[in-house]
Amino acid sequence: MRHVLRILGPYIRRYRKHVAMGVAALLLRNVAASAVPLMIKEAVDSLSHGFSAMAALGFAGALIGLTALKGAFQFAMRVILVGFSRDVEFDYRNDIFAHLVRMSSDFYARYRTGDIMARVTNDLNSVRGMLGPGIMYTTDTIATTVLGLGIMLWVDWRLTLMTLAPAPVIIVIVMVFGRWIHRRFRQIQALFSDVSSRVQENVTGVRVIRAYVQEESEQRTFEELNRDYIDQNLKLARLSGAFGPLLHALTSVSFLTVLWYGGYRLLNGDLTLGAFLMFNVYLGMLLFPMMAVGWISNMMQRGSASLLRINELMEYQPTVADPPQAVVLKEPIRGEIEFRDVRVRVTSAEPLKGVSLRIPAGGTVAFVGHTGSGKSTLVHLIPRLLDPTSGAVYLDGVDLRRLSLPQLRRQIGFVPQETFLFSATLAENIAFGVKEASEEEIRRAADLAGLTDDIADFPDGLQTVVGEKGITLSGGQKQRTAIARAVLRDPRILVLDDALSSVDTITEERILRGLSGIMRDRTTILISHRISTIRKADRIFVIEVGRVVEEGTHAELLASGGYYAELHQKQEIEEELQAI
Repeated sequence: MRHVLRILGPYIRRYRKHVAMGVAALLLRNVAASAVPLMIKEAVDSLSHGFSAMAALGFAGALIGLTALKGAFQFAMRVILVGFSRDVEFDYRNDIFAHLVRMSSDFYARYRTGDIMARVTNDLNSVRGMLGPGIMYTTDTIATTVLGLGIMLWVDWRLTLMTLAPAPVIIVIVMVFGRWIHRRFRQIQALFSDVSSRVQENVTGVRVIRAYVQEESEQRTFEELNRDYIDQNLKLARLSGAFGPLLHALTSVSFLTVLWYGGYRLLNGDLTLGAFLMFNVYLGMLLFPMMAVGWISNMMQRGSASLLRINELMEYQPTVADPPQAVVLKEPIRGEIEFRDVRVRVTSAEPLKGVSLRIPAGGTVAFVGHTGSGKSTLVHLIPRLLDPTSGAVYLDGVDLRRLSLPQLRRQIGFVPQETFLFSATLAENIAFGVKEASEEEIRRAADLAGLTDDIADFPDGLQTVVGEKGITLSGGQKQRTAIARAVLRDPRILVLDDALSSVDTITEERILRGLSGIMRDRTTILISHRISTIRKADRIFVIEVGRVVEEGTHAELLASGGYYAELHQKQEIEEELQAI
C-alpha cells in the first residue's frame, strides 16, 4: 500500500484535521461500545448476589447512556470520514481534469476516450470507497479488536487465547485472497475501459454504422466484449463469495470455543456468569470486524488497483509544456513567424522534412498541396499543439519553446480542419475563450463569418442550442461558427486550416470579403485546396512530401507552370463544367 500513501498522501494531509476529528469520534464510539459488555458483566454479577430495584435502574440508565453516546459518536464518525473521502474525490477529480486538458496530442493517441472516462469515473469511485469507508472500517476494526481483546485478556486471558486460535489461519487467507482479488479487479477495470471505449466510439460514429449497415455486426462485437466483462465479474464474485463463508466458518470456531470451554469453567465455578455473558457479547462485537476483514480487504484491493490505473494517466507528462523560465513578449506582438529547418517525426512517419520559411508581421500567406503533404502539421507548430523534432519556430525572433503557452495561444485565433462545437448555445460557442463578450460583439463576429442569415433562421437565434459536437448544424455552419469564434478573440495571428472547405464558393467569397479588413491588421495563415481561397495571399507556399517545393504570388506560381498552375487549371475546368 506504499503507492497509496505516495499518491494520496498530499490529499490526506490537506484534510488531516477532518481525519483526526473522524478518528477521534471513532475511538470514542469504540470506547463507549466496549464499556457496554463490562457494564453487563457488572450488572449480572451484582444482581446475581441480590436483586435491587435501584441498582437495576442504575445499570439500565448507564447502559442507555453508553448506547446514546455510541450512537452520537458513530454519527459524527460517518459524517466526518465519509465527507473527507468526498472532499478528496473532489480535489483529485479536479486535478485529473486539469492534467488531461494539459496533455499533448500523443497522449490522446495512446489512450482512448472511453478508457479515460472509465478511469476518471468508475476507478475514481473505487478510490473514494477505499478512502472513506475503507479507512473508517479499517480503523474501526482495529480499534474494536484491540479494545475488545484487551478487556477480554484482562478478565480471563486463558479463555481469550482459546478464542484466538483461528487468527493465524484468517491472516493467511486474507493475504492470499487479497492478492487474487487485486489481480482480478485490475483485469475487470481494463475490460470496463474497453466496454466504455466501444460504446463511445459507436455512439460517436453511429451515422457511419448505419450508412454501412453494420448495426448487427457492432452489436455482436459489443456482446462478446460485454460477455468477457461479465465473465470476469462472475469469477471475482465466486472468489469473493468463497472468501466470506470461509471467514465465517473460522470465526464460528471462536464461538464454539467460548460455549465449550467457557461453559465448562462456568459449571466448575472458575468463571462468573457475568464474565461468561461478557465474553459472548464481546465475541458478537468482534464478529463484524472479523467478518469485515474480507470485505475491507476486497475494498482496499479494488481501490488500490484503480488508483494505479488513474496514476498511470497522472504520471504521463505532456510533450508540449511551459518552459521553466518563460520569456514574456511585449504586447501587442508584431506577429512575425519564422520556420528554421523544421522537421517533425510522428511515430515512423516524417510529415515535415526540413521546412524553412518566413511569414512577415501582418502578412497573409497560404499553404497548398496534396492531402498528407504536411500543411496542417506545419500550422499546428504555431500554437504549439506539437513541437518540432528538430529545428525551431520563432515568433518575433523568440523560439516558441521559450514562451509561456497561455501567452502564446492568446495571440492566436486557430480554426482547425475538424471543427468542434460544444453542446451549448450558438452564442456560447462563438464566445468560447472570450470572457464577458457582449451580444453586439458576438453578432459582429458572426456577421464577419457569414452566419447572420443562418442565425435569423434558427428557432432561438444566437440562443439556439447546437447539440453535441454541433450535430444540429451543417458542416458549413459549423465552420463559420468556428471562424466567428476565432475572429471574436481579436488575435494577432489568424490561422484558418482548410476552414472554408464545407461552404460553397459564393459563401466563401462573402466570408473572405468580410475577413479582408481584419486580415490586413494581423498575420494570417490560410490552408486550402481551393485556389479561390488563397489567390489574394501575399505569399503562397506549395508543400509536397513535407518540403516547400514552390513559393511566390498567385501570378508568379501560375507563370512557373508547376503543381499550383496545374491545380488552378483543373479547378477552372471544374467551374466551367459546373456552369454548363
